[in-house]
Amino acid sequence: MTSVVLVDDHPVFRRGLRALLEELDVEVLGEAGDGQEGLDLALRARPDVVLMDIQMPELDGVEATRRLLAQWAGAKVLVLTMVADDSAVFAAIQAGALGYLLKGSGLEEIDRAVSAVAAGQAVYGAEVASRLRAFFTAGGGAAQPFPELTEREREVLALMADGLNNTEISRRLFLSDKTVRNRVSTIFAKLGVRDRPTAIVRAREAGLGSR
Repeated sequence: MTSVVLVDDHPVFRRGLRALLEELDVEVLGEAGDGQEGLDLALRARPDVVLMDIQMPELDGVEATRRLLAQWAGAKVLVLTMVADDSAVFAAIQAGALGYLLKGSGLEEIDRAVSAVAAGQAVYGAEVASRLRAFFTAGGGAAQPFPELTEREREVLALMADGLNNTEISRRLFLSDKTVRNRVSTIFAKLGVRDRPTAIVRAREAGLGSR
């Protein structure tokens, strides 16, 4: 029997997913409501698969995946999330996730994905696979990082990656403090992160910033 840990900040979704998995004869070893709790639980329980959301408090799913694999090289993570933008998909894959499904996937698709990831195989939902194909077919390897951001938002993110605070960014770009705050909030939302340090890590991993 395949064993899993559920990491998602929505209790109702976790309950529903748990019921579906139990129908598939999958053993749920435990649940966590945020990334840090999920990291701790996965390290204790050592499941065959960790089902990980992306947007969560305390620690987002990408960073939780990265830290989990740093501490347990044998961990196998299947992302199950509503976040479908390219940057989130690539960040999760770069962090070490073996699979990426969108919430709303059918029971059979979830069953196949859990089994595949447990066996060490990479698996992506149909929509995610389509986005990956489009990215590489279009020569995405040379594309600007974070294509969902506007040029100005990318500029703000690069300055954040350089260590500038909002006031310094507003002076550099000749923008009001309020405008910069709004831009930063929009960047967080588009990247699927909840705090500045995580956004900076993502930016530097993508090559933004000079530090």
